[in-house]
Amino acid sequence: MSTLMRVLCLVGVLAWPGPLVAEEFPNRPVRFIVPFPAGGPADIISRILTDKMASVLGRPIVIENRAGSGGLIGIASVAKSEPNGYTIAISPASALAMNVNLRDDMPYDPLRDLVFITQVVSVPEILVVNETVPAKTLAELIALAKAQPGKLTFASTGVGGMPHMAMELLELTADIQLVHVPYTGAAPAVNDLLGDHVQLMFADVPVLLGSIQPGKLRALAIGSRTRIAILPSVATTAELGMPQVEADNWYGLVAPIGTPEPIIAKLNSAAIEALHSAEVKERLAAQGIVAVGNSSAEFSAYTKSEIARWGKVVAATGIKIK
Repeated sequence: MSTLMRVLCLVGVLAWPGPLVAEEFPNRPVRFIVPFPAGGPADIISRILTDKMASVLGRPIVIENRAGSGGLIGIASVAKSEPNGYTIAISPASALAMNVNLRDDMPYDPLRDLVFITQVVSVPEILVVNETVPAKTLAELIALAKAQPGKLTFASTGVGGMPHMAMELLELTADIQLVHVPYTGAAPAVNDLLGDHVQLMFADVPVLLGSIQPGKLRALAIGSRTRIAILPSVATTAELGMPQVEADNWYGLVAPIGTPEPIIAKLNSAAIEALHSAEVKERLAAQGIVAVGNSSAEFSAYTKSEIARWGKVVAATGIKIK
């Protein structure tokens, strides 16, 4: 080959537009895993987000509900997917920050097997009691629990989920003893709470809103740093003298490790644009949900801090999932 031809070939290689991955992505629909059944908080949030995010990306986003093991089955499937940006998921806090402390048989390592795209939302946890419980305030509830140790029962959406861990944190902080009754989801838990099979519960605002507003359940506190506009009269745990009981649930977008950085950046940008739009903020706020939308690095750092925070609660309580 002549020197001229070698030079022309080299110029051709250098002029090639490099990895077209970011420019071409997406050129087909994106698969969006929701690791819970349709109709729950994660599903509601996902449909609000993807409606707008799809229009930003210019391609359809297809939601696939893959429930089981408190979100672990769906997130594990994403961790094992091809890292090309076409399979992503919305993950709850429990699947990224809690179960890693609670289980020895995790099907994936959140920090090793996943890329963090952005935190989608923060969902305050509300502490409620049913009509049979005489306590009208958090202080009265704690006094009642101390007077009757091991008598009051609380529902959760499953062992290791935020509703469970929020109540464990309250028990630890207030030095009270309650009886945990885990359910397979929010709907049966709330039904039994209303039917007085259990007396109290922490849960995501959207789960309880329909029962709080007509007065079927009494809201005693919100486990968040600030009050929420949809329930302005409900004080925070910090206002009530228990700032340690901070239990905002949260959801974030994740992708398989190895997904190219330009694709993660594109997904991050599309999600943030959607979450910061007035339309999406309003739709989420109507459910008592706070839109977030931050950088991949910020979400990664936040997840690491949550793993450490809830690890301390797990160690103090001795809870394990076997």
